[in-house]
Amino acid sequence: MIPRARILAAAASVAAVATAACEDPQNTLSPAGPAAHRIAALGWFVLITFSIVTIVLWVLVFWLATRRRGTLQAHLPVDAPEDRRWILIGGFAIPVLILAMIFVSTLKTMSAFPIGGDSAHMAPPVVRVTGHQWWWEVEYLAGNINEQVVDANEVHIPTGTPVDIELRSYDVIHSFWVPRLHGKVDLIPGVVNRIRIQADQPGEYRGECAEFCGPQHAHMILYVVAHAPADYAAWLRHVREPAAAPPEPFAAHGREVFLGAPCVLCHTVRGTEARGHVGPDLTHFGSRLGIASNTLPNDVASLEAWVTHAQSIKPNAQMPNLTMFTGEQLRALVAYLQSLQ
Repeated sequence: MIPRARILAAAASVAAVATAACEDPQNTLSPAGPAAHRIAALGWFVLITFSIVTIVLWVLVFWLATRRRGTLQAHLPVDAPEDRRWILIGGFAIPVLILAMIFVSTLKTMSAFPIGGDSAHMAPPVVRVTGHQWWWEVEYLAGNINEQVVDANEVHIPTGTPVDIELRSYDVIHSFWVPRLHGKVDLIPGVVNRIRIQADQPGEYRGECAEFCGPQHAHMILYVVAHAPADYAAWLRHVREPAAAPPEPFAAHGREVFLGAPCVLCHTVRGTEARGHVGPDLTHFGSRLGIASNTLPNDVASLEAWVTHAQSIKPNAQMPNLTMFTGEQLRALVAYLQSLQ
């Protein structure tokens, strides 16, 4: 008999796994938008169908294992017509029927929303997302050309509204995947794809690149941040503004450090002389959730480590190690970057 303590420990482990699955920010079975609801419904249908098939198969296996055995003379030969009929029914007809049901259900789900290059049924894109090794460039295309702004690693959208996103790649194949909002759509060099996402409730929905794109593929994380419509409008008005002057003298000193450092060769801060286009736009960097494509939190310690030893944190990234700063210069630079709200 199995000791009671082991049974309780096993039950606790199963409960812990189940709880962790429910809290997973990328749980496809916890949809937060119309497209994800359809995909989750298909997932539940497939899961329940194959669970039933598995249970039936195990019942048959136990039935065969426990039934009374006879002699070879007591059984029909293997080429008897009765045996061939069961082979055709159980080995061919039933599997084909089940797979056909799943295939038709999948096609019906896929046809419910426009994805990929289906631009004929989609409005002009509101957002353009470009995949880089290994970060996401996000352009907001609404309004006049002087109102269009560039951000990075976060896609902000209003709740309750379908948002059409144009997907491009700068270098290799990437894949846009926010599990709680939609399925995967690839970003392919030279090809323009589309995806339509919608969030039912405000919140932060984690996604990532779902196509291996190089050594730092696992550190190419994306967040879709959904706002109430009025909050989104206010956010968009704010990010269209250039960077504000640093509020404190120490941060103002950091601005001088930034403009005199190699940072300006790769990054843009609107309202300053920094006009680089190699790395992410930093105009409102301080308000972002994370750094290094959300590999690290956007706090002082992480930012100091990233500026000085980026290659130790994210090897092969285009961000070089910048070890020329003194301690005071580094602290001032970080204070300035965090002031870019």
